[in-house]
Amino acid sequence: MAAENDKSRLDDAARAGWLYFIAGHTQDEIAKMLQVSRASAQRLVSLCLAERLITFRLEHPIAACMELAGRLKARFDLAHCEVVPADLAAPQATAGIAERCANLLDATLRSETPVIVALGTGRAVRAAVERVTPIDRPNHQIVSLVGNISADGSASFYDTVGRLADRTGARHYPMPLPFLMSSEDERNKMVRIEPIAKVKAVAAKADLRLVGIGQMDQKAQVHVDGFVTRDELFEMMRLGAIGEITGWAYDAKGRLLKAGTNKRLTSIPPEVPAKAATIAAVVGAAKVPAIAAALKGGLINGLITDEATARAILER
Repeated sequence: MAAENDKSRLDDAARAGWLYFIAGHTQDEIAKMLQVSRASAQRLVSLCLAERLITFRLEHPIAACMELAGRLKARFDLAHCEVVPADLAAPQATAGIAERCANLLDATLRSETPVIVALGTGRAVRAAVERVTPIDRPNHQIVSLVGNISADGSASFYDTVGRLADRTGARHYPMPLPFLMSSEDERNKMVRIEPIAKVKAVAAKADLRLVGIGQMDQKAQVHVDGFVTRDELFEMMRLGAIGEITGWAYDAKGRLLKAGTNKRLTSIPPEVPAKAATIAAVVGAAKVPAIAAALKGGLINGLITDEATARAILER
């Protein structure tokens, strides 16, 4: 019993440490979230430090998170799964998953053997790249999976390839195309242009694909960020789209649609089923149907999410 109490105490300390050092909450806020006194919250943060549960990154595997990750791996036959503590005060916050994605990128990029990392777009992916430890790896390659020009000609704020190349010295391959072309025929012509074909060839050999997942509703990121119009979004919803990965819309069974904007999309399509490590970084209740569908359809074989999102997926 004493051992169980000690383990529970360390779990609480690790959770408090994560909320304080990673999510940036005050001790008063942590006390309210953990339903303890401020003095207890302070002691838990101190214990986290004293036991070296946290250094620059969270080192203590919180039991509840590990259990959820194990269940997700077993149910969906995942090669990689990490679940971070939920930030109840900011359920859409990406700080926790960005930190774990950065850890994954760091581990991949430390390799002396040349590796290829392919990146989608999104808030979590960008935040992860900003946390990557600078390292000199000129033999690595960083490649974009997504056309990074919106309908008005502006570049995507969430394009991450150049930033990661800056931090690693790696060669990088952006996708200098509009997200959508005006027609399927125009798309087919553009992706056959030699420089674009070379980018696609590099992406096809990627050792790691890190992507986001977007829901397909009125708050869909591809619409909010200006890549598809309201009419295009509603058309995809009528066709049964429930989520998208690198712009590729799919239905509730994880099947890529063969109509609508998918016919004009320049992004590199997901492998079906995913063979190379294809890991989605995503949180939020609104995205649960899209995440579940991507898992069912084998569009991803890895997931980094938070407790609340993990539980919601498992309860479907």
